[in-house]
Amino acid sequence: MSETKAYAALAAKGPLVPYTITRRTPDANDVAIEILFSGICHTDIHQVNEDWGPAAFPMVPGHEIVGRVVSVGSNVKDLAVGSAVGVGCMVDSCRTCTNCKDFSEQHCSACVFTYNDKFKHDHIPEKGNPTFGGYSRSIVVDRHFVVKVPETLAQMNFPGVAPLLCAGITTYSPLKSMGIKFGDVLGVHGLGGLGHMAVKFGAAMGAKVVVLSRTLAKKADAEAMGACNFLLTSDADAMKAAQGSMNFIIDTVSAEHSLSALISLLSTKGKIVLVGAPPTNYSFSPFELIIQHKSLSGSLIGGMQETQEMMDFCAEKSILCDVEVIRADYISTAYCRMLASDVKYRFVIDCSSI
Repeated sequence: MSETKAYAALAAKGPLVPYTITRRTPDANDVAIEILFSGICHTDIHQVNEDWGPAAFPMVPGHEIVGRVVSVGSNVKDLAVGSAVGVGCMVDSCRTCTNCKDFSEQHCSACVFTYNDKFKHDHIPEKGNPTFGGYSRSIVVDRHFVVKVPETLAQMNFPGVAPLLCAGITTYSPLKSMGIKFGDVLGVHGLGGLGHMAVKFGAAMGAKVVVLSRTLAKKADAEAMGACNFLLTSDADAMKAAQGSMNFIIDTVSAEHSLSALISLLSTKGKIVLVGAPPTNYSFSPFELIIQHKSLSGSLIGGMQETQEMMDFCAEKSILCDVEVIRADYISTAYCRMLASDVKYRFVIDCSSI
């Protein structure tokens, strides 16, 4: 066991403060990692504030983690000291269920999340202990849940790699599953941490990307990221003119909004996928989907195999997140700014400042 410095919330809705946690001694299947950068996801705020139910404290958030390997277990053959690696939303799963065997560990009913969870399985020596996330100096993770970061990507902008482990895979996975092909029209609702990644991925996949937003404030940013059009959802005439024009829509918005308005934009057999989670339920008529064979689905993140595929795709296409790097003592301020939508487009903690 070893102690490492971290930043933690000691109680619900409390500030993030310096804290010391214990990491397990690496075993034969483990990778010990020096954390260099950790992204701040909106999920971190929800968990600290207990927006999604009771949470465990003290809590060390963070599931967008990148760093360098400092040691590997004897069974780990494909990583070495100094390798660039990442850790995302999961650090373990049962490994035996249908979902795990299908490389969909995120859907395992006994998945272990990177923080605000407990280790559940006998194959991890920390069974019963709480998980602590990436707002820290180091972490020990089973090799199965460690992603290789291509060195070309790390050298481009290592902080910009960190949010790929959540914002990246959260948008890459549904875009891939929708079957987007060259020339398809993809609507991206919302241009935040998730939305800006959806724009970059959609454009790299060959889609004609249309950003849907309430204001024109981010129009120039959207175009720089690869969007070919910008649709104001607050403009009734523009929304009416765009009805039936999109093959796919990815909805990244977590604030209340009309799902019917988005469904109306879909062409026949069009698909909409939800990755944002508004606080209230949607209301729409089934006939909005039935009449023209439209589809509505949701998506979480992706399994470990797909996460590695996403990372390699980013290296091939030179895709990174747009980030603002901060010191650890700025985390609570960053949370306030995120709630005010004052970030372009992801805060990333320089973990050497912890």
